[in-house]
Amino acid sequence: MKDKVLTEAEIAAELRTLPHWAVKDGTIARVCKTHGWRATLMVVNAIGHLAEAAWHHPDLSVSYGQVEVRLSSHDARGITAKDFALARRIEEVVFWQPGRDGGPLEGPPAKEGYLKFDDG
Repeated sequence: MKDKVLTEAEIAAELRTLPHWAVKDGTIARVCKTHGWRATLMVVNAIGHLAEAAWHHPDLSVSYGQVEVRLSSHDARGITAKDFALARRIEEVVFWQPGRDGGPLEGPPAKEGYLKFDDG
């Protein structure tokens, strides 16, 4: 069974909950900026794990300091609820900042660098 392609209005409503994502060439897309190749590879591997576990496969453009993620449902030929579900999971995992959640995990020291977070 093919998933329902979302309307422009439905996509716009979903994007309001994912402020760092935008429509780009028939996909929802986000750029993950990093401090270098090691971090870029870790981001790619995290996204790869999430996508494979979900059986939903994004298009990735990988360079030294960033990863561009593009999500669409190839079999449906458009953007579906699956794309937004995976985008949310990517946000939760890749952009998790342990030092901000009040738990015992602190995250890497600032001088080590990792991701370039959109909120500073």
